[in-house]
Amino acid sequence: MEKKRTLGILGLTLAGIGVYLFRRRLYGRVLGLQPLRNGVSVARGVQIPMADGVRLAADHYAPRSGRLSPTILVRTPYGRGGEAGVVGLLSDFVAQRFAERGYNVVVQDVRGRGGSDGEFEPFIHEAADGRATLEWLEQQAWFNGVLGMWGISYQGFAQWVIAPGAPLYLKALMPALSGTQIPNMARRDGALQTYTLLFWLASLDALEPGGWRRRLLGVKRMTPRVLDRLIAAAADCLPLRDGDRLLTGRTIPIFQEALQALGEGHAAQYANELAGLAPHTTAAVHLVGGWYDILLRETLEDYQALRRVGRTPYLTLGPWQHLEQEAVWETLRQGLAWFDALLKGDGRHLRRLPVRYYLMGADEWLEAQAWPPPAQELRLFLGREAGGEGRLSPELPGEQALSEYTYDPSHPTPAAGGAMMSVRRAGPRDNRRLEKRPDVLTFTTPALTEDLDIAGPLRLVLYVRSSLEHTDFLGRLCDVSPGGRSVNLCEGLLRLAPGIGELQPGGARRIEIDLTPVANRFKQGHCLRLQVSSGAHPRWQRNSGTGEPAGEARELRCAHQQVVHDPNHPSLLLLPVVRGRLV
Repeated sequence: MEKKRTLGILGLTLAGIGVYLFRRRLYGRVLGLQPLRNGVSVARGVQIPMADGVRLAADHYAPRSGRLSPTILVRTPYGRGGEAGVVGLLSDFVAQRFAERGYNVVVQDVRGRGGSDGEFEPFIHEAADGRATLEWLEQQAWFNGVLGMWGISYQGFAQWVIAPGAPLYLKALMPALSGTQIPNMARRDGALQTYTLLFWLASLDALEPGGWRRRLLGVKRMTPRVLDRLIAAAADCLPLRDGDRLLTGRTIPIFQEALQALGEGHAAQYANELAGLAPHTTAAVHLVGGWYDILLRETLEDYQALRRVGRTPYLTLGPWQHLEQEAVWETLRQGLAWFDALLKGDGRHLRRLPVRYYLMGADEWLEAQAWPPPAQELRLFLGREAGGEGRLSPELPGEQALSEYTYDPSHPTPAAGGAMMSVRRAGPRDNRRLEKRPDVLTFTTPALTEDLDIAGPLRLVLYVRSSLEHTDFLGRLCDVSPGGRSVNLCEGLLRLAPGIGELQPGGARRIEIDLTPVANRFKQGHCLRLQVSSGAHPRWQRNSGTGEPAGEARELRCAHQQVVHDPNHPSLLLLPVVRGRLV
């Protein structure tokens, strides 16, 4: 009996090992990773001293290869391992995959987060603490003098701020869904990106340590439906400066500072300070962005900044929003090829051309030498059909015409997909319901007789009048299928105030709105549709119409809006066409 029991235990043990190994190999196959090469040992809670004596906690994942290996550093405010919930487990999973393939991986909690001492002040300490961490790495017996950094969102910013002037052993960066201008992202349009900022603050709050009761409450609050309801209530409150307290129960300095900085020029000043990070980075850089990502513009600005100083960064652009899981897996896959080439000198898996982008509508990946690809500018003018329907056409309108609507901030035009930090709201969405609202104008092309591919930045020129000096105008491009489904591709917003726009005879103002770049194939039989409205709540903070400071407004005023589109006021959309034509 004892022998049978022993054999049974041994059999179960072997079966467990077999399942474990199968799962490890299965993960790699499902995710398209290179074959694993090593076992992994993990040292948890390693203490790393900073220049001021504060100690930051980290986990060290080491490959059991018997030889010195390159190191990958990840600095994060979102926690490590199971103690940080799903986010921490995801971080652990990624670190394990790198270590299995021959890398030391150090995942470090930034100051004041997770197991690290000190006070968390977003963005403030990352440069000094990052450099102190590099000094610590130099002293480790397992460090072979070759380093890369990897990470998504805030983790990407933590790479950028230590790259200029870093030791030459920092050879490669991979900032994904990120950018040097993250600190300005929430307020760069002159209007607060309310939903994204509140979502981020709620996420940080839920991940703070505080025992199982707080963690359980945090998990409940972070379920998409509950969180969406909480953020919507905070975004609706007047004055908006109370939104952080309504959401988290406390005043959060970065939220108050973002509101205060709107209109004070702080964002522009900080942007100038951060603009030098990319051009002064000597490490090789591979950027990853998404068409619906909240940081797409920041990613592409960093790419262009590197190109201007003669660098050849790699760039991957996918069909992702900020919380898209596939973006993590693609960044992991691309990261293995990138670090193998830059840290190990093995370029077998590195793609031939530096730019790879996803052409939506065609559902295919394309490669190019640079972004954006060569394109011809297509000018589509806004106009009206005899029956009153809005049209987009390459021909100038031949009549005196305008379109008008009323924007009521007490019942604001809602967001319908797009670039938000949200599981439920972000990304491509059917806009048909939104387009039926009286505060949304639509202008549509005839059905295409052949495929039309666009790739690059888009610009909208509008001639507008408003009953208020302070108001917003928003443009959104959609792909309309033969069945009528209207899917948002990209959008942009401009906050109008005295002195903004070129005043025209007759009182109209000429304004330009930059829509976020995109790559899309409009298939034969589809239509292009432009929406013009004055809000996308709660993606952007609604304009009260009063001109009061963003966080202080208590009164809401309706704006009566006109978009003029006649031969003397040629409102138009400018598109980068890489293949096909509009006929």
